[in-house]
Amino acid sequence: MTTAQRNLVPSRGDRVFNSVMQWVTRRGISVMGSRVLAVRGRSSGQWRTVPVNLLVLDGERYLVAPRGHTQWVRNMRAAGGGELRLGRKVEEFTVEELADADKPPILREYLRKWAWEVGRFFEGVDKGSPDATLLEIAPGFPVFRLVGR
Repeated sequence: MTTAQRNLVPSRGDRVFNSVMQWVTRRGISVMGSRVLAVRGRSSGQWRTVPVNLLVLDGERYLVAPRGHTQWVRNMRAAGGGELRLGRKVEEFTVEELADADKPPILREYLRKWAWEVGRFFEGVDKGSPDATLLEIAPGFPVFRLVGR
């Protein structure tokens, strides 16, 4: 297993952190934009949840997948949307997946805000990296623009 692959497998610390973030967010406390993403499983149809960082940039809202093409990303592509939950507030939405060419400013802002949490998944790329570098890594990091229902 390569270092990159090991970074994608949630460690025990990751699982504890995610559990705490879900617990706090489910009680209505957003930590730097945190939400619980709920999306229907593409095979089971069951709701699947995961904590996410909701990025707001220039009035648009985005979800970035710092671990790449994960299960929630695959489910989102199949479902075309889901729910963002914060406490008892539930917001339904649909998504548009961004083309790789449109991702650099979103990835830069995401790294500016949450590198402390997710920077290790970007392997040496940071908020100060040139656009060409961000464009080079863009295929590995799905980005969805949220559209209200």
